[in-house]
Amino acid sequence: MKAFDYVRAPSPAEARAAARGAGAAFIAGGTNLLDLMKLEVMAPATLVDINRLDMKTIETTDEAGMAIGALVTNSDLAVDPTIREHYPVLTKAIVAGASGQLRNKATTGGNLLQRTRCPYFYDTSQPCNKREPGTGCGAIGGFTRMHAILGGSDHCIATHPSDMAVALMALGADVEIEGESGMRRVPLDEFYRLPGDTPHIETVLEPGDLITRVILPPSPGGRQTYRKVRDRASYAFALVSVAAVVVMDGDVIDEVALSFGGLAPKPWRDFAVEDVLTAKPVTPDLFDEAADVLLANAAGAGENDFKIPLVRRTLAAALADVTGGF
Repeated sequence: MKAFDYVRAPSPAEARAAARGAGAAFIAGGTNLLDLMKLEVMAPATLVDINRLDMKTIETTDEAGMAIGALVTNSDLAVDPTIREHYPVLTKAIVAGASGQLRNKATTGGNLLQRTRCPYFYDTSQPCNKREPGTGCGAIGGFTRMHAILGGSDHCIATHPSDMAVALMALGADVEIEGESGMRRVPLDEFYRLPGDTPHIETVLEPGDLITRVILPPSPGGRQTYRKVRDRASYAFALVSVAAVVVMDGDVIDEVALSFGGLAPKPWRDFAVEDVLTAKPVTPDLFDEAADVLLANAAGAGENDFKIPLVRRTLAAALADVTGGF
């Protein structure tokens, strides 16, 4: 691990000021960042500790949604009574991720900013445009079992690892950010950037920007589920995951929100898939039609070709869970 300066910030303004310098990084739980520093994948010149900031509450908003502080731990968020009752897909997704020990330390803001677990990103002897822009992508033509089938580019096919963010995407969450020009709210779907030819730029955050809260809209109600397919039953990242929120009117899908993990460089939501399902009675053919739309532009890279039929089956199973259908 390379040497670094350490700053313990007493306020958001001082945290942002300390993080504006070149090579600075915020640290809260550190469950991902410290691993990357040990491997010298990331080598921040300054670590700005934000654990003393007042961002650890879960509150009801004026719009009857929920405001989740960026420093709320994954464990505390998963067991919050209001979250469990009104946003159960979020609890299910968090519990499906990592281990209990990691969830006790990992924070809401940090979870959103997890870096990919692509082995070529972690191995500093391999080319990686995300780690070192312009060096190439070792995964393309290499080992691709965990890699993207949607949203990738000729420069990067890594996937985003978060389970929590997949559920937040289906719930229509916003990210509240404090920056140089004040406070702003960004829809989670717009918070992440696809790799294109700049895979090292993963979000809309600017230097010194601080995530303060995640805002949930009022509870969608209905039935909610998170289905995750992985290589082993615990402490493994998703091959494919689906967060599904459905409101039924008899046997007709009245409202639906779907997002997917393990498929793309960001939690993936395709509103065209939801349009196919909305105001339709539940049938096996309907689930197939939705999968056809989702996978219209899917492309495997060899070893991850299996994800294409796997996501079709996982989507059908998740929809069956929440619709009581086939």
